[in-house]
Amino acid sequence: MRVALALALAVCLLLFAGSARAQAKPAATVIVYRCTDAAGKVSLQDAPCAKGQAQQAREMLRPVDASPRAAASLPTPATPPAATDTRTVYLAPPRPLYECVTPEGKRYTSDDGRGNPRWVPLWTLGYPTVRPRSVLGDNIGHPERVMRPPHRDINWPVATGGGSWIRDDCVMLPPVEACVRLRDRRSTLRTRFFNAQEKERDVLREQERALNARLDNDCGGR
Repeated sequence: MRVALALALAVCLLLFAGSARAQAKPAATVIVYRCTDAAGKVSLQDAPCAKGQAQQAREMLRPVDASPRAAASLPTPATPPAATDTRTVYLAPPRPLYECVTPEGKRYTSDDGRGNPRWVPLWTLGYPTVRPRSVLGDNIGHPERVMRPPHRDINWPVATGGGSWIRDDCVMLPPVEACVRLRDRRSTLRTRFFNAQEKERDVLREQERALNARLDNDCGGR
């Protein structure tokens, strides 16, 4: 009885193992021999029984090794971002813009802070000019001599003649106001372009390109 139970258990284990392994990989068949000797001892083997033993043969599925486990997937290294073209832009410091005023009160802008030059007589600057007289009182042919301004209490006769170049007074504008004036200057150019001849238009185009480049650099856009 015990031998029969052991044999049944072994057969079940073989069948179970073969069924489980068959799921992983197709299995081949094998013949299992059941041998019983003269003493009634039963044994299972894969070769024919010895002489003098009772033999029973059964075809069974050969146990096969399970398919190897898929190797644990290693974390894929992060793909570095594609290299992009790097452009280095060098911006020049904003150029100052100045507002100048003429003696008549007219206002205009200047890029270098030097107002327009104008010729004025010396007497307008407080420097009187007199001609030195000869012993006979004749001043013909004698050069003029510039005198320093006299004291206010002295009534000094002022003669005409002589002069000097002076420039209008200018002050630097704040950056925001400078950008507004540059845009106004460009609008004026475009208005002139409308009624200009072709040769003048070429000059106005160059001036507008220069203004646009300055606005891009100094004012952060147009």
